[in-house]
Amino acid sequence: MASQSSAVQKHIPALSPVFPEKLRFIKPTVPALDDVIERYAPSYQAGMLTNSAVVGQLEDAVAERLQVRHCVAVSSCTTGLMLVLRALGIRGDIAVPSFTFFATGHAVLWNGLRPVFADCDRHTWTVDPADVANELTEKTEAILAVHLYGNPCNVEALERLATRHKLKLIFDAAHAFGSARNGRPIGQFGDAEVFSLSPTKLLVAGEGGLVTTNDATLARLLRAGRNYGDLGGYDPELIGINARMSEYNAALALSGLDLLDAKLKRRNTIATTYTALLSPLPGLSFQRVAKRDEHTYKDYSILIDEQQAGISRDALADCLLAANIETKKYFYPPLHQQKLYRQYGWKTSTRLTATDLIASRVLSLPIYESLSDETVAAVANAIALCCSGNQQRG
Repeated sequence: MASQSSAVQKHIPALSPVFPEKLRFIKPTVPALDDVIERYAPSYQAGMLTNSAVVGQLEDAVAERLQVRHCVAVSSCTTGLMLVLRALGIRGDIAVPSFTFFATGHAVLWNGLRPVFADCDRHTWTVDPADVANELTEKTEAILAVHLYGNPCNVEALERLATRHKLKLIFDAAHAFGSARNGRPIGQFGDAEVFSLSPTKLLVAGEGGLVTTNDATLARLLRAGRNYGDLGGYDPELIGINARMSEYNAALALSGLDLLDAKLKRRNTIATTYTALLSPLPGLSFQRVAKRDEHTYKDYSILIDEQQAGISRDALADCLLAANIETKKYFYPPLHQQKLYRQYGWKTSTRLTATDLIASRVLSLPIYESLSDETVAAVANAIALCCSGNQQRG
């Protein structure tokens, strides 16, 4: 392993810093503090600091925006996923994409359930419904899919699969607040969808999550679940946790809703620019988005084919870092290669060939609303220089 690493290091081109200081991978755009405090102040003054009026206002505003019957605010997307699985009463296996952030899998483990990993589509990088179908057994009770980077899943195929096999369908929509599938807002699909409001997302609450559902019974159980399972009678209805959202976090998110459309527009513009500038380079490929879908571009990622590009993914990341450009390898390694999941000896009946390929080549680039066109162009140019410099060395 060490010799492989040394060999790669020899092929990292020397690139002078493009920026005087390190270009951050992410920099959240937040609303004016005065606006947040104005929304928060009444609750603060009344001493109602958690899960009170502003949380209710946020839930109502989100339900209206996403055209869904119920929205339940929680402390994080992870706790939201944990509570959804618990409230739905799932006891069997859950089909989960391996190419995702590990919190998706953690929510399954926290409930004492067994994830069965499914492969992803080679073009959209979201879970492949056909491979999910291959992994279903009599023990499977649910599908937990992910709108990866904000790119909507093949919702319709997953819904048909869930209906045919009488499975629960949950979407990890951590990246997808503002996404749409065939013109319909993400948040309307399956038994529930769960969003993240952490600082890397477009809608920011500092920390927090939202669960949307059209199921009144599920919504009721989730409201109990976020309060230790208690709806107020001091007689818990299920084993819940403390997953309440604070009023300040809700005020931050509520104020941020006004910024969302501008953020979506800017991120899509940046993504289009990156793709246009990078497409001529050999060996690079990009996430495919269906024509009628809207992508949040919570992350903008590329794949690097070392044979064609003349540089490995890891060498390119190191070259960009030397140029003062931060990148991430979202999501490498995939879940089925991580020690927490390997130790149980869980295997799928098929090899996760697309997942292995994409995870080994993926590199996520800086993308956030305050990036200027000049900065985006400079990042793309640095990638071109890294690639060409390595080819010249070769």
